[in-house]
Amino acid sequence: MSSLRQIDPEISRIIELERKRQQETINLIASENYASRAVLEANGSFLTDKYAEGYPHHRYYGGCENVDEIETLAIERAKKLFCAEHANVQPHAGAQANMASYFALLEYGDTAMGMSLAHGGHMTHGDKITLSGKSYRFISYGVSKETERIDYQEVEKLALEYKPKLIVAGASAYPRIIDFERFRQIADMVGAKLLVDMAHIAGLVAVGLHPTPVPYSDVVTSTTHKTLRGPRSAFVLCRKELAQIIDSAVFPEMQGGPFVHAIAAKAVAFHEALQPSFFEYQRKTLDNAQVLASELQRMGLRLVSGGTDNHLVLVDITAIGVTGKDAQEALGRVGIVINRNAIPFDTRSRWLASGIRLGTPAITSRGFGEAEMKHIAELIVRVISHIGDNAIESQAKEEVSHWCRRFPIPGIDD
Repeated sequence: MSSLRQIDPEISRIIELERKRQQETINLIASENYASRAVLEANGSFLTDKYAEGYPHHRYYGGCENVDEIETLAIERAKKLFCAEHANVQPHAGAQANMASYFALLEYGDTAMGMSLAHGGHMTHGDKITLSGKSYRFISYGVSKETERIDYQEVEKLALEYKPKLIVAGASAYPRIIDFERFRQIADMVGAKLLVDMAHIAGLVAVGLHPTPVPYSDVVTSTTHKTLRGPRSAFVLCRKELAQIIDSAVFPEMQGGPFVHAIAAKAVAFHEALQPSFFEYQRKTLDNAQVLASELQRMGLRLVSGGTDNHLVLVDITAIGVTGKDAQEALGRVGIVINRNAIPFDTRSRWLASGIRLGTPAITSRGFGEAEMKHIAELIVRVISHIGDNAIESQAKEEVSHWCRRFPIPGIDD
């Protein structure tokens, strides 16, 4: 980055600080990961300079013969990876992928259903503060108070009562397998379309370690930067008969020229996910989540729903007497990066929260295994049980530094 250092030393300095932060901290944010050097190279390439409004072989600008080939490869790889009939790889982010799908499937003011943000859903599934919640009449469903798992009987009851045009399945803080077949059955009862947002679990779905939503869904949306280990971007899968309206909703209705560099990086990520080694990576991600969950339970913490089936663990820390915000800040001081998270039926605000969300994709990419997960669980409990104890935090920070030096970051250190 010598050119950047010469031209804009301020930005160069801050980027180097971020490199140092990533190298010296343990990342347990469930929605983050480390992309490979190949993905980073494609994403940071001179493809940034090419404007390519439209779709392959139907562009509004000249000079698109090479980017046509790149986007076609990305599309074909996405279809192969998820056994899908059609793929659109242009959305810049998961929110855009979801909004484009709503544009295609709904009219303004239509009724839809989505999982409550307070129960683990995503804000783009109809939360009132978002465009989705302002544009459509979203009815929220949630989890059972007893099991803290999706209450499919409630989903069915609400669907029969409100007759939504669209049902949205998928979550951002739900640690259990989602029954897509049951959602399909409920959607069919009321003549609704089914959209599944698989952003968090896409990598697991790609290798068959989580049931795929594709056969049951009309539309599937996903990001590429979580378990898929790709760039920060997104894509949409759909049935062949919906291809035209999905493509039109992405462009020109929602966005203009696509980020060709990001499409190239997505193509690389799909290629990597098609390799046999990707299955092993996802299996280790699940194994690490299981070890982390078991250790936290063994040390007395309560897990929402009692455990996990995927890459994330949602922990209720009410019994410790601290908020999620307190825990996030204390763990941050010792170099463990997490996010506070509401738990179902939380009595605290989202800003404070009664829980923390932990995820294993990034640390698994870094090479952490069972022994390290046990140590991390012990560190988490030690720190959040003694918030403000400088001696304990200092010791924990040294231990974190040891693990970070031992395990380099792919894409940065290789």
